[in-house]
Amino acid sequence: MDATSTKRVTVLISGTGSNLRALLAHTAAGVDYEITSVISDRATAKGLGFAQERNIPTAVVSPKAHTNRTQWNQALLAEIEQTRPDWIVTAGFMRILGPDVIRKFPLRIVNVHPSLLPSFPGVHAPRQALEAGVRVTGCTVHLVDEGVDTGPILAQASVPILAQDNERDLHTRIQAVEHQLLPETLQQLATRHFAPFPWIPSPTTTSTL
Repeated sequence: MDATSTKRVTVLISGTGSNLRALLAHTAAGVDYEITSVISDRATAKGLGFAQERNIPTAVVSPKAHTNRTQWNQALLAEIEQTRPDWIVTAGFMRILGPDVIRKFPLRIVNVHPSLLPSFPGVHAPRQALEAGVRVTGCTVHLVDEGVDTGPILAQASVPILAQDNERDLHTRIQAVEHQLLPETLQQLATRHFAPFPWIPSPTTTSTL
């Protein structure tokens, strides 16, 4: 791997950072991207400690420290800019990014969502799938735009819904697939296998049991 071509990735998290852990596991195996910063909206996010143990710079931009959403977004943007990212990954980040952030990094923010978009956008996607009575759901890696889970789709993987599934069990199985699909897609982005811009291809869909 050529260090001069390695892409800098800033990861945004809110909780345990399970997708962050998956990304770092793949970097250990040799990829064309490097996790250079982790930012959270919560000081108590367990993923921060995981990053710090690996000497990755971390920061917290808490909405509670700002008087309104606009100020928080401006503070988040300033923090992200300092990290000089090639790519930004929202991995379990439970806040909607403001337009200032998205317009500053157009088509450079990647999100993973626990459904086969455009089905079941927004929160509680596994619950939505169970309530809808569908037999297959999955996960989607997509670029972030100013809508809610409406950006261009990069890759998808399917997960069957079992008769005994509850929301927690289904979400756990979906996350296991996310932990493979997100690093693989980010590697493709880092090596420009989707290149050049505007270069979003038709979604790549795989079946995962």
